[in-house]
Amino acid sequence: MPKQNIAALSFQNLAIGYGDRVVSDGLTACLETGKVTCLLGANGSGKSTLLRTLTGYLPRLAGDMTKVAPESVGIVLTEQMDTMGLRVWEVVAMGRHPYTGYFGRFTSFDEEIVRDAMNKINIVAFSDRKFDSLSDGEKQKVMIAKALAQQTAIIVMDEPSAFLDFTSKVDLMVLLKKLAHENGKAILLSTHDVGIALKTADVLWLMHKGAMTVGSPDELVKRGDIDCFLGESKSYI
Repeated sequence: MPKQNIAALSFQNLAIGYGDRVVSDGLTACLETGKVTCLLGANGSGKSTLLRTLTGYLPRLAGDMTKVAPESVGIVLTEQMDTMGLRVWEVVAMGRHPYTGYFGRFTSFDEEIVRDAMNKINIVAFSDRKFDSLSDGEKQKVMIAKALAQQTAIIVMDEPSAFLDFTSKVDLMVLLKKLAHENGKAILLSTHDVGIALKTADVLWLMHKGAMTVGSPDELVKRGDIDCFLGESKSYI
């Protein structure tokens, strides 16, 4: 029997922005488990604002949405964290900090979860290397493993492929799709790579002219939404 995808997060008629400034409104969508959802939009369309709102870092201005505490979402940002000379294993282990109590004491259970996360991302071979010595693609894999070690149902990524070459971008998306499908994760990522998103994403959220269109890549191509989006979003041309 196929796995049933359920809503990990949903919002209806959502308005997002800063203070009294509305960036976008009337947004409605559902983020499902077991799927990779790609958020597409030109610069200034509100992609980062939406991600910050959904993860609880910004308040919604109007509408309804599932309440999601920041600590219950694995977040992978474009900006790299200050690793202070940490080894790869230590960076991944930071994903367990919400569970290790005031003194940060690791148990054998925590260590097993860290090892399992590293195995899933296939980075065990350089677990003792310094994080700062890794390539951009390797660093992204480490940060994904850290999010996995946090054991959240939702993983949100802001432009995870921004500094990767084409092959690394494809490899990253294949990895994320495998994690979503095999581990039931709801993965949401913003990206400028429309072509790769069309080929690999399960669902697309198109932010355009203050609104959002939702559907599978095939649905949005057949309806002409992708052609309209590309034709008017000059930053993608």
